[in-house]
Formats: sequence, structure tokens, C-alpha cells
Amino acid sequence: MSTRRGTCTNRKFQDPRRTACGSERAVVPFRNLDTLWVNTGTLCNIECANCYIESSPRNDRLSYIAAGEVSAYLDEIENLRMGTRLIGFTGGEPFMNPHFITMLDDTLGRGFQALVLTNAMKPMWNRRDALAGLRHRHAASLQVRVSVDHYSREQHEAERGPGTWTPMLRGLHWLQEQGFEPTVAGRVPDDQTEAELRDGYAALFSVEGLEIDAQDPARLVLFPEMDETRDVPEITRQCWDLLSVRPEDQMCATARMVVKRRDSPRPVVVACTLLPHDPQFELGATLAEARRPVRLNHPHCARFCVLGGASCSAGFDRSDA
Repeated sequence: MSTRRGTCTNRKFQDPRRTACGSERAVVPFRNLDTLWVNTGTLCNIECANCYIESSPRNDRLSYIAAGEVSAYLDEIENLRMGTRLIGFTGGEPFMNPHFITMLDDTLGRGFQALVLTNAMKPMWNRRDALAGLRHRHAASLQVRVSVDHYSREQHEAERGPGTWTPMLRGLHWLQEQGFEPTVAGRVPDDQTEAELRDGYAALFSVEGLEIDAQDPARLVLFPEMDETRDVPEITRQCWDLLSVRPEDQMCATARMVVKRRDSPRPVVVACTLLPHDPQFELGATLAEARRPVRLNHPHCARFCVLGGASCSAGFDRSDA
């Protein structure tokens, strides 16, 4: 890994081919499209303190994508026989998009599995009847992952804002009552270990009567914090062997995300969920164009994926769903 201090540090993540210290930057070849993510838009009902995509009630930098535009990508998957199994929906808050239920119904009706990332607050609550109907028709093919940033109300609301704890729990309870097996996504703060966090979440789930196994990484997904301002090593070609990590196991080897930029006539495909705004990770307008290698020229590539070992589709590995 490229870790030398001084001049190198000041020039990190600038050259797509070389690290600041001159080493050949790591590249992840495209393997297959196992997961297609759809960003439904950056508008959200809340504004988190450390949102990597800067979602808020005012940020429409990524516009609401329309159901027909999503359908065209599903058509492309089928026409190219890409073998994609999972369609993930993220935002912003997906349930704020007025087309969301239609695109989710289309996705499930075609036989894909679907994963929805939500804060489980008012936007989901207002569409709970439609969501329950989808659950009734498609059973285990639909999974909902709820963001619970910490097992304590204080730290959760420090991130998500005052008054976000109670409606989130109401949404979680409703999902369980409807027969969903909701999963939870949390964050790993610098001052706690993963074991401590899992024990804390286990206590919360027990008190709340939520049937979620906090020790199961598929039911409680813990993500590293992402902060572009903090120093992180660049990933070189030599890092794969040094870290005993394989490029084919990285998220961008098997996933892409569709976004629609404000004032753009059509959506585009980007390398991953974490980098919707960086132009160097825009790969074209179609999935066929996006089947190319990705150079790991961003701090998130190092902190979240290679060193953090994280994947946004973690927890949805059930081949029988």
C-alpha cells in the first residue's frame, strides 16, 4: 500500500493510473452484474450529519428516477442475459420517489430479488399498505434494510437528528408484524469494537421484541464510517497479495448503480453506490457500456471496500429467496 508521508500524502487520489508515490494503482476488472443498484433520488425526509451522498429535504442533485427508466435497464439485463439476481434501491429515501412502488412491483414481477434501503420513517409509513401488498405477492424476494446508526437513541439521533428514533422503531416493528424479516444497517464508530456494537444492538432488539440476530452479519450489517477528509492508504496492485484480498471480491466487480442527474435527459451508470457524483466513476448510459474495469482512485475505495471489507449488498445472499 502507498503510505509514505510528506509530498505523497498531499497528492493522493489524483492520478487514476498512479498513486501519489508513483505505484501502479489497483484496478478491479468487471466480472459480472450480480447486483444492479438504483438511486431513486437524493431527496430525503431527514438530513444526516455524515451522509456520504449528502441527502436532505433540499438536495435534488440526483433527480427522482422514473419507473420507465428503471424498466429499460431491467429490459437490458434480460436482453443481454446478464444473470443479475438482485436489484437494490437506495436514495435519498426511496419511499419519497412517487414512482417507487411501481418500479419495485416491476422488479419483483420479473423474478428479481429486491433490497430496499430505508430509514423506515414517515415516507415508508405512508406507503405501508402498498408495501404490505408487495410482501404478500412476492414473499421472501423482497427485503427491507433499516438504517439504525447506533443502538442508543442518543447516538442514533446525533447522526439522524432529534425525533428520528421513535418513528424508526415504529417502522421496524411494523415490518416484523407484516412478516418481513427486516435487516438493520449500523455504523462502526472509532471508539467501539464490532463485538461491543453487536452486543449493544442485541440488547436493543431484545428489549424491543425484535427478532433480529445481532450476531448474524446478514441481519445486522455494520459499515465503516466514511470520511473523505481522513487519511487513508491508496491501494496499489501489490496490495492484493499484501492484504490477501482479491479484486474479484470487491463491490465494483459485480455491481453497478443507475443514477439520474438533475437536468439530465436520461440516467447513467456509475461504478458503485458510494461514488454517484465523481465523474471519473461514470461508465456510460447503458449497462453494456459499464462492463469495464474500475480504477480505485478514491478514499472510499480504500476505507470502505478494500480495507473495510464492506459491500452494500451484504446480507442478501439467500440463493433460495
